[in-house]
Amino acid sequence: MKKTLLLVEDESGLADSLQTEFQLEDFDVLWAADGEAALQQFNDHQDQINVIILDWMLPKLDGFSVLRRIRKHSQVPIIMLTARDYIGDKVAGLTGGADDYMTKPFEMEELIARVEVALRHSQPQTQAASSLQVADLQVDLDTKRVTRNGQIITLTQREFELLVALLQNHDQPCSRDDLLNTVWGVDFDGQPNILDVYIKNLRTKIDQSAPKLIHTVRGVGYMLSDAVATQ
Repeated sequence: MKKTLLLVEDESGLADSLQTEFQLEDFDVLWAADGEAALQQFNDHQDQINVIILDWMLPKLDGFSVLRRIRKHSQVPIIMLTARDYIGDKVAGLTGGADDYMTKPFEMEELIARVEVALRHSQPQTQAASSLQVADLQVDLDTKRVTRNGQIITLTQREFELLVALLQNHDQPCSRDDLLNTVWGVDFDGQPNILDVYIKNLRTKIDQSAPKLIHTVRGVGYMLSDAVATQ
């Protein structure tokens, strides 16, 4: 079945090239040349869109604002593709809900590969159990519903996968390499500190109340446990 990609890019030449490449990869491509048009396309085709490629510097409404507004309603995979290569921008994009962040100039093969990875990660995963729980943190693996103390917690797809990886190894330290391989794949060659960014995101969302569940294991990685002193 064909996948639908929403391309948000104001430079028409680049947009034409990307449309052609992804159509050759058997995608249906929707195009928006500014932020307002992007939101309109998303609202009109939300049920069909499988992945979004989103520029940051756009007319009318910037890409970061588009990202935040879409994240209020959907966990569709979003890859930011932008000339903004400052590390602070990358962290802001990932913290704001992007599943991946690529800078221009870029190789088309890498972009296509990252889109495919994002799509794989967005597919429902087969799990031995239908839910996981530690203390008052509950995760329904079928619906991807996350609650703590009865309060619903909204996570991005990558945040959810990272949380599940930690939960499945409850009380056991997880190495940085194992977590990167599990969540981002064995071929991941991006910023190694992306794991720290996502752990920070999870702590902000998960550990607002006691007991603190996500712990740093120095020299190893991270562990989720309700039986460890706060670090």
